[in-house]
Amino acid sequence: MNQKELNEIRRRFNPEKTTIGKIYGCYVNTAKNVVARTEVSLGMLADSEKEKYLAVLKGALGGSLGKNLVSIPFSTADAADNEKHKLLTELRRTSLADPELREKLFSAIIGGFEIEDANLLILICDDVYDVPKRSRNDDDDGSDTVYHYLLCAVCPVKDGRADLGYDHTDSDFHITVPHQLVGAPAVGFLFPAFEGRAANLYSALYFTKNAGEIHEDFVDAVFGQNAPMSSAEQKDTFCEVLAETLEDDCSFEVVKAVQGGLRDRIAAHRESRDPEILEITADEVGDILAQNGVEEEKVEAFRTKCGEKFGGDALLPANLVPPNRVTLETPDAKITVAPEAAVQVETRVIDGRKYILIPADEDVEINGMNVHVK
Repeated sequence: MNQKELNEIRRRFNPEKTTIGKIYGCYVNTAKNVVARTEVSLGMLADSEKEKYLAVLKGALGGSLGKNLVSIPFSTADAADNEKHKLLTELRRTSLADPELREKLFSAIIGGFEIEDANLLILICDDVYDVPKRSRNDDDDGSDTVYHYLLCAVCPVKDGRADLGYDHTDSDFHITVPHQLVGAPAVGFLFPAFEGRAANLYSALYFTKNAGEIHEDFVDAVFGQNAPMSSAEQKDTFCEVLAETLEDDCSFEVVKAVQGGLRDRIAAHRESRDPEILEITADEVGDILAQNGVEEEKVEAFRTKCGEKFGGDALLPANLVPPNRVTLETPDAKITVAPEAAVQVETRVIDGRKYILIPADEDVEINGMNVHVK
């Protein structure tokens, strides 16, 4: 899915535009026992409650593509033999009306996910979207296809904080009774994915609130697939491959050039307003290395190692380098500079000691106090 398609589905959860009829839920305690099941007709709810339910579900479409939202592909062969894919397909076909199928999904989620010290609320809905055609000016121009999908959100439920509150019965203040409060989704999914503004039955969009934690057990339990790398794993693996293959050539200047090249691509992609996720190949990174004096043998070693570690997965620049800062660390110091100032940072050996140098031509502050550099 690209950003435009994601935004299009997010808009379906506007209370004034939604056509969702029912939301089904399952409330689970920390011992993984089902406490309650719920079946909510949105049309029967007060506007405030309707808005809250939709906001919780929409939370499973939150975050950034490639970080919090990752594609879970199914091959044609996979789908034919994958019981999890068959279950999702049947749930969609029956519009969640079959309680036995719902229980199978709830059981899979309960078995594959938990949050320490928190109960869980599993919510799922289905929706049928008449996808409007787009004119050349990107305006709606009638409808020629239907997108039928499921959206699931798995949320932590914790006790609210006891505090002083006003009691109307005796016109006084007392300790309020804490309520069980539903938090933002921790994980969730959209099935099937909305790609090319149509359903792709061989892909799901998986959500994780913490981009650094992919929850492999959940992915296996719900999709029957191996979990993709989290954004943090992608960054760590990329750094390891660079360090292992470049060895002594993994210098300050080379790494600065690689990260600068990635940031340049991120900036250009942002300016282009291209809705597709920005990707880069190992060959392209290898070209940056070669342009900065890394010998061909090590460049090829980098490309080969990337293939081994990432397989056919694309490299996502936004996961490999922070776009808005450059951080330099030593055991005793940490320095953060703006990306545009990174080119001014250099290393130098003075009297036999290695230094990181940053120009101090303008104002300098120490703990918020302006100082003069002489």
